[in-house]
Amino acid sequence: MPAQNNSQADALIGELQRQKGGRLTVFLGAAPGVGKTYAMLARARELHRQGVDVVTGIVETHGRSETEAMAEGLPRLPRQRVEYRGRFLEEMDLDGLLERKPAIVLVDELAHRNAPGSRHERRWQDMEELLDAGIDVFTTVNIQHLESLNDVVHQITGVRVSETVPDAVFDRLRDMRLVDLPPRELIERLNQGKVYLPDHAAQALQAFFTPSNLTALRELAMQTVAEHVDNDLRETRIARGLEPVALQRHVLIAIDGRGQSEYLVRAGARIAERRGAPWTVVTVDTGQSATASAGAPMRSGAMRLGTQTAQTRQLEVDRAFALARALGGDTAVLYDNDVAQALLDAAAARSAKSIVIGRTRERPIARIFNRTLTQQLLARGDRYELTIVGTPLTRSRAMQRSRYFGDGLTRRESVLVTLTTVGAIAAAALAERWVGLEDLSTIFLVAVLLVASRTRMAASVVTAVLCFLAYDYLFIEPRFTLRIGAERGIATVSLFMAAALIAGRLASRLRTQVLSLRAANTHATAMQRLARQLSAAADLGQVITAGASVMEASLGAQVWMQLGPEEGPRNSAPQLDDKDRAAADWCQQHGQPAGRFTDTLTHSRWWFLPVLSDGKPLGVVALRLAADLARLPFEQRRLAESMADDIGQAALRTRLVADLEEARVSGETERLRSALLASVSHDLRSPLASIIGAADSLSRYGQDMSADDRTSLLATIHTEGERLDRYIQNLLDMTRLGQQGLTLVRDWIGVDELIGSAAHRLQRYEPGLKIETEITPDIGLIHVHPALIEQAVFNVMENAAKFSPPKVPIRVRGHRVDKNHIAIDVTDAGPGIPEDERHRIFDMFYSMERGDRGKHGTGLGLSIVQAIVGAHMGEVQALPGPDSRGTTVRITLPAGEPAPVAD
Repeated sequence: MPAQNNSQADALIGELQRQKGGRLTVFLGAAPGVGKTYAMLARARELHRQGVDVVTGIVETHGRSETEAMAEGLPRLPRQRVEYRGRFLEEMDLDGLLERKPAIVLVDELAHRNAPGSRHERRWQDMEELLDAGIDVFTTVNIQHLESLNDVVHQITGVRVSETVPDAVFDRLRDMRLVDLPPRELIERLNQGKVYLPDHAAQALQAFFTPSNLTALRELAMQTVAEHVDNDLRETRIARGLEPVALQRHVLIAIDGRGQSEYLVRAGARIAERRGAPWTVVTVDTGQSATASAGAPMRSGAMRLGTQTAQTRQLEVDRAFALARALGGDTAVLYDNDVAQALLDAAAARSAKSIVIGRTRERPIARIFNRTLTQQLLARGDRYELTIVGTPLTRSRAMQRSRYFGDGLTRRESVLVTLTTVGAIAAAALAERWVGLEDLSTIFLVAVLLVASRTRMAASVVTAVLCFLAYDYLFIEPRFTLRIGAERGIATVSLFMAAALIAGRLASRLRTQVLSLRAANTHATAMQRLARQLSAAADLGQVITAGASVMEASLGAQVWMQLGPEEGPRNSAPQLDDKDRAAADWCQQHGQPAGRFTDTLTHSRWWFLPVLSDGKPLGVVALRLAADLARLPFEQRRLAESMADDIGQAALRTRLVADLEEARVSGETERLRSALLASVSHDLRSPLASIIGAADSLSRYGQDMSADDRTSLLATIHTEGERLDRYIQNLLDMTRLGQQGLTLVRDWIGVDELIGSAAHRLQRYEPGLKIETEITPDIGLIHVHPALIEQAVFNVMENAAKFSPPKVPIRVRGHRVDKNHIAIDVTDAGPGIPEDERHRIFDMFYSMERGDRGKHGTGLGLSIVQAIVGAHMGEVQALPGPDSRGTTVRITLPAGEPAPVAD
């Protein structure tokens, strides 16, 4: 049941993904002339009569009168004129269709190649952009234009079709309609000139339009439609929970870059498609591809020739990988010295049951010892289905092999083998004559190890054979013959040969592993350096700076980056022109690569990569590599894409952090606003209510009241008005102190004057309050803003008065703490404050009964004190009172001496 639920969920998810954007309807035919365009126009006219907004994007009638008549009456958009080499070519107006945004667009001949200078190289890429915009597309395709059938069509017809369409385009398929015509009727139409002009028709009848070819192509078209119908039926039934069908597992396709890679990709893709299974194309890097260019320095000509084979193979692998991605498959490079084990491990990791390989090279010795790749896979992979695909070129390539191992020794390897062998012979002769060394086999063994450590296994084996022959011919009795005169000599040369082969094999394997690890380590080091830089980035600008610097250092390219609205530094890169900007915008909008090394907007000198997060584009990274770089190596491409992914995750992290910080500030602001409203609703309304009540009584009953009652009401109005004034003043002070750029107008003033002024003002509001002051004689003057510091001292004294018992005085003491600081201590005899709450009384709106607020107050008094004292570079703190009774609030301020006044 869980498996059934998972399959049903996958089918539902696949159906939802296909419903995103526009849907594709394909009119498929076996060959030109079967009536695909006519059928598409007929369906479009029917929908147009029903009121559907159908627009003709581009339709190629090829002069056929019945097709032109069918196209009449349908709305069409004028074509775009593209200039190329002095001529104007007409192409579909993609931007006009996107702006017009009809319900359905007719796009004929999907495999067409656009004119140079167009946004996309192929018309099917234009169609994908229309689908992304939510526009349905009707299109026509011949079966020979499907990429996965390219080799099959070539075998049937002998014609290699250059304009192809990736099979992955059909993932968004809503309907596929087969437009069929029997071969005889199609040939009759061809003879009547309804397909091609008479000259071309005669040539086509001789080459392509033969009855056997048309019959085979017709069968291919029917099979393709049947496969899509089966897939739709299976997924529909699974999505509805009816008779779940177990899908075939992963298909692994192995290539080696030896002339049949693209053929293997197409063949493997067809196998996977018939089974409805995902598939991956892999190649195993054993390190031998780098051997030709590694090792001791040689002349530049020898190095170029030595790396030619490796470059050719790498180019073929890159093309095969690009084809696999176009067909909808995944790609991967495996690093291992054991090819068979690497393939089996990759199959196990992907739950693959089928492995598709090409026919291995003819190696008689390896076949004798069961060491060919096919034999090793059959021996070890008993749980896998092995499909061996042969090509017409395999046998001929095997017969043309060199007499050397593999593909033969390169010029560099041949020179190294020759020089090493001659050097070993000379060293052995000198050692025998001048040193008297009897066992010369060690010298030749060292020569074999030297070659094996710097080249491939083939070169080490050739060196071992040459050294064996030289040792036997020149130094084993009888000399200058290949005969061995004694049993001891036979054992010596036999053991030497075995040791040389084993040591050469081990040294070559070790070198291969080192090269593989070096390539993997380069990638890992670059990613680690990027991760370290991104982890320290606190905002989006730092992410851009860190990502651009690491990518420049690791890829050797100029980097330009834009994440959201913020654009990173271009460093040494020039400004992007309008074409480059257009490519960057398209890349970010569609989340796909563009520019150089792609099929979209290829006129740009930059390679644009989307920065994605959860499939959504966050920005774009542009790389400008060397102008003479004809192709982008796979490792460099993978590194750049991995870095772009990590930059996207870092950008998303900083964005989330910024959003959380904004939410935190917003929540804090809301909390303060709520507290302020609560304070206003209670503390400000109480004095207002008293004032309004007293004023109303005086207004209505003042004439009937006695003089004492009127005086009492007026005193109430005065007292409550002053209390209200203090509350409002506290709020205004807090607002003013919270503004940045507050300027303190300082002056020298005595501490006794500040304390006396604050005490006098407080006793006006609290007539019965007793205040005891003590000022030490050495306290001196302070350089402060007098009004603000007086307000701070006043607030502290007022707070102390609230919590002191009646008729118990509060004590104010001014004294020096040290040479550079003075302190003003205000002590009350109240209940005191618990130690864990003393730091909280300076928070705004602190509302506990023991705190600043008490029965009356906004909870801002001590907060204002902290802000004022902090602005003067001072400190305020709550301390226990004398004998642990009451509370002492200490204000500490910097002390100083005024400059002497000149006469």
